[in-house]
Amino acid sequence: MQLNVLKLSVLFLLVSLGAGAQDLYMPRNIKDAYANGTRAFDGKPGKNYWQNQGKYNIAVTVDADTKTVSGNENIIYTNNSKDTLKTVAIRFVNNIHRPEAPRSGQVDADFLSAGLKISSFKVDGVVIEVNSSGWGTVADVKLQTPLLPGGKATFDIEWSYPLSKQSGREGQIDPATFFAAYAYPRISVYDDYNGWDRIPHTDRTEFYNDFNDYKVSVKAPKNYVVWATGDLLNADEVLDAKIAARYRRSLVSDQVMHIATAEEMKTGAVTRQNAWNTWRFEASHITDFTFSLSSSYVWDAASVVVDRKTGRRSSVQAAYAATAKDFTHAVEWGQQALSWFSSNWPGVPYPFSKMTAFQGFADMEYPMMVNDSSTPDLEFSQFVLNHEVAHTYFPFYMGTNETRYAFMDEGWATTLEYLIGIDQLGKGKASENYKNFRVKRWISDASTEQDQPIIAMSTQVSGPGYGNNAYGKPSLAYLALKDMLGNDLFGKALRVYMDRWNGKHPIPWDFFYSINDGSGQNLNWFWNNWFFSNNYIDLGIEKVTVKGNDYTVAVKNIGGFAVPFDVRVIYSDGKEQVTHISPVIWKSGEKQVAVEVKASQAVKSIVLDGGIFMDATPVDNNWKMAGQ
Repeated sequence: MQLNVLKLSVLFLLVSLGAGAQDLYMPRNIKDAYANGTRAFDGKPGKNYWQNQGKYNIAVTVDADTKTVSGNENIIYTNNSKDTLKTVAIRFVNNIHRPEAPRSGQVDADFLSAGLKISSFKVDGVVIEVNSSGWGTVADVKLQTPLLPGGKATFDIEWSYPLSKQSGREGQIDPATFFAAYAYPRISVYDDYNGWDRIPHTDRTEFYNDFNDYKVSVKAPKNYVVWATGDLLNADEVLDAKIAARYRRSLVSDQVMHIATAEEMKTGAVTRQNAWNTWRFEASHITDFTFSLSSSYVWDAASVVVDRKTGRRSSVQAAYAATAKDFTHAVEWGQQALSWFSSNWPGVPYPFSKMTAFQGFADMEYPMMVNDSSTPDLEFSQFVLNHEVAHTYFPFYMGTNETRYAFMDEGWATTLEYLIGIDQLGKGKASENYKNFRVKRWISDASTEQDQPIIAMSTQVSGPGYGNNAYGKPSLAYLALKDMLGNDLFGKALRVYMDRWNGKHPIPWDFFYSINDGSGQNLNWFWNNWFFSNNYIDLGIEKVTVKGNDYTVAVKNIGGFAVPFDVRVIYSDGKEQVTHISPVIWKSGEKQVAVEVKASQAVKSIVLDGGIFMDATPVDNNWKMAGQ
């Protein structure tokens, strides 16, 4: 009887291990979200999914002499959660410039500033006393009247802050040019799996914002042109008539044109000659609003068809110093990027009405804008623009949490940058660039103890650990999946995920389960292998068994990642025979597999070639026939 019980216990254990072996690890808060029905195991938003939203009406003034941004905003905030909110978290990223702010690296004195000053804070018309002098990049404000589930509250805030002299993601580009990102206090995200997002910004990990509606006016001095997220609503009120006419023509033209030349900017022929001009913009259901201004930058523009079915166009603009030779190509490059991404990968029509490339220092993306540095290397400048424009889809179309899960946006932008590079440069050059810029630093990194699982929160890794997990490793995972599923199924599954979570807040498990559902396959083995492990890339030839013309190549997977590879047979006359092996060969967790190759003539050597999947120890990837 005891023996039977023992047998049953062992059987139950084995069954349990077999059933659960491919489950995906979840932190307790994520488990709770699935249990509460806000997210679902089929990858769809759960029946109880919700997200909060704000309607922002912002009036900003930029003082070009004092380099100060001041403004007032009215926010109508809707609590769609089932929770009663007794506090509200206010986020102001620019407080990173305060001397006491925690930062991920050292900064110069010119980076520092006094930060945010709130002069008035009201909720539903009632004044709340706040002392913003002690705020970091996020701070709590206690509500006098709790915000009930399904309720709305109106916030009226007056504020100001200085533009930092040293420009990074935002600040002073030159004495007459400013990039004002994260330029207003916002209500932080309150979500279903973590409540208020209170993680401070430390200048490494990026951002997590709600999808809000924006109406913004920017009051700027005479002769300053303003570029911003959203549609310009009053071009005729702020631009000289001939400039406004050029601007309107550019919205429907493929031809790149100067809206304003350097000489026209210099002579005051661009804006209306009022002491101040107020530029009005509007954007709906978008994660952020950014603006920039200059009294000297050249302004180029054209447009491009982004949706071939409807003929919808998007404006492509560029703002840059006349000395920046690469930016003279920025509109053309932008047209190429918007068209290619819309029609190829990810194959979703560019969702916004415009894209502006602004010359700054950040190499950074914002909704409908990029802030890129100028370089003498045109190929590299286009590469950077491709990457930043690719971020349109991740995180601005998908609303991912960059702060916690950087691989959900940077990994995809890195992948898209490579795929468009193949089209623009050819596969050989694009692959070489990808290996040199994205893979080598990881695979040859001696600090291997920093090589944490990709799923590790981005705030918990630093240095090479952050860069590897955010960019190269997840990109290789996505490309390995593409290799395994094939273009058609991979594209179908990707677009299932994007369609379901567009305008929402997906987390990694939503992505994993959506791809499972969209592909019709349980890929948990793949997600475990690539995202929940300390694996790396290291294959080797254990031995080669020869029987006549039949060669059996024993390939060991030392590093553990499920990677594709080629078995390249080199014949004595120099000809090659290539057998491609899909990552699916590693599905059952094998550490060694046998690849059968039938040779057509005398073999000189056999090589394992991973291509962009670079090997940590390539010395054992070669086998030579005795006597060769």
